[in-house]
Amino acid sequence: MTDPNDPDLPTFADVEDAAERLRGRAVMTPLLESPLLNERIGGRVLVKAETLQRTGSFKFRGAYNRISRLSPAERKRGVVAYSSGNHAQGVAAAARLVGALAVIVMPADAPRIKIDGTRALGAEVVLYDRGREVREAVGERIAKERGLTMVPPYDDPRVIAGQGTAGLELAAQAEAADAELDAVLSPCGGGGLIAGCALALSQRSPDTAVYAVEPEDFDDTTRSLAAGERREVRPGAYSFCDALLSPTPGKLTFAINRRLLAGGLVVSDDEVARAMRAAFLHLKLVLEPGGATALAALLAGGYDGRGKTVAVIASGGNVDPQTFAAALERAAGHDPSS
Repeated sequence: MTDPNDPDLPTFADVEDAAERLRGRAVMTPLLESPLLNERIGGRVLVKAETLQRTGSFKFRGAYNRISRLSPAERKRGVVAYSSGNHAQGVAAAARLVGALAVIVMPADAPRIKIDGTRALGAEVVLYDRGREVREAVGERIAKERGLTMVPPYDDPRVIAGQGTAGLELAAQAEAADAELDAVLSPCGGGGLIAGCALALSQRSPDTAVYAVEPEDFDDTTRSLAAGERREVRPGAYSFCDALLSPTPGKLTFAINRRLLAGGLVVSDDEVARAMRAAFLHLKLVLEPGGATALAALLAGGYDGRGKTVAVIASGGNVDPQTFAAALERAAGHDPSS
């Protein structure tokens, strides 16, 4: 459990409250199962398809839970956020629903589909150079200059609680499917999704082990869990999992994750590409690289699913067509179902 004496940390009750607020706004995404994936793993695999959420990722959940609670004056002034794309679209969609202006700070090299999607939702996009500028500093400057409310991508109690509603749904759907979950694997960047889901599962499925899954070289949460304190990404790190390139775990998210997670798993870009192909072939899902890391860990054996029931969260599907096609081609020679 999280520390009840720390007022900044969300609780299970906050996740339940977020679920009520999101009722009728967020999509209750399906929990999918494929006999061929089950056979391939030697166990039972359940996939929480957050790719089918509003804006194509889980991020709408936390964004709406935060933005819908703004005061009338805050709504009138508007919000600002920084994001490589999924949080950007979640914030833009949530702000649009409540009638607030949204300004989004995005890296100039973000996938075009994410930049275009954010603008299509009515947000003002401010591009920055991630090699020379710090997105937090750009966002804070805009917030100060224009009087906007900052909506962080993960290190915010309301955002974390909102993301946790995915875990709340997952637990209920697994129970309805007569599935006793041995483990849940979730993609992890700053840690908001997995922290919220861990809060939910700690109460709804307490015997389930929860694992963070990260790309190679962006395994800051995995290394932080091992060290017992937050660690940063190594200089020069690269991955095509653009949604998971946070430089260090969040302060709030790590405070939750260090208590509730069973550990961290790491996958290569090649393993992610194979998972994208498997999801497309067996589940008819389009996953972006970052959204496929949890499935990648299971398929590559990072977590041994033989004889077990494992749920994986497919966290997002906002991928440029060219990147998706290249990933499927890259994996074609390695997929046993090809």
